[in-house]
Amino acid sequence: MEDESIAVLVTGAERRLLEPETRRDPTALEDLLHESFREIGRSGRLWTRDELIDVMTGPDAVDVQSAVVTGEHVELVASDLALLTYTLDADGMRSRRSSLWRIAGDRPRMLFHQGTPLGPHVG
Repeated sequence: MEDESIAVLVTGAERRLLEPETRRDPTALEDLLHESFREIGRSGRLWTRDELIDVMTGPDAVDVQSAVVTGEHVELVASDLALLTYTLDADGMRSRRSSLWRIAGDRPRMLFHQGTPLGPHVG
C-alpha cells in the first residue's frame, strides 16, 4: 500500500474517533482500537482499551462539541505502522496529539495515543 493511501486511512480513522456517534459506540471503538491499545491522558494516567471504552460509552461520557484538526502529518515508521501527529482545537482547548496506528490490509487500528495540552485557543 502506498504511503498516501495509508495517510488517508489513518487520518480518516482518527477523525472517526472524534465523532460523537463513534465515541458512544463500543463496537466501533473496539474496531478502531487495537486489543493492546494504551493512552496516556492529559493527567498522565495510563488508560487501557477497555477502560477507555467504558469511560467513553458510560453515563458520564462527554462528547466533543467542536473539533478542528490541523497540521496532520503521517510518518510510516514500519511497513505496517504509521505515526500520526496533529493539533486539535476542541471545546476551547488546544492540544498536540500523536497516535500510532497498525495497518493490516485496509484496516487501521490505533495502538497508542497521547494528547498534550497547549492551553486555551486564542483567535
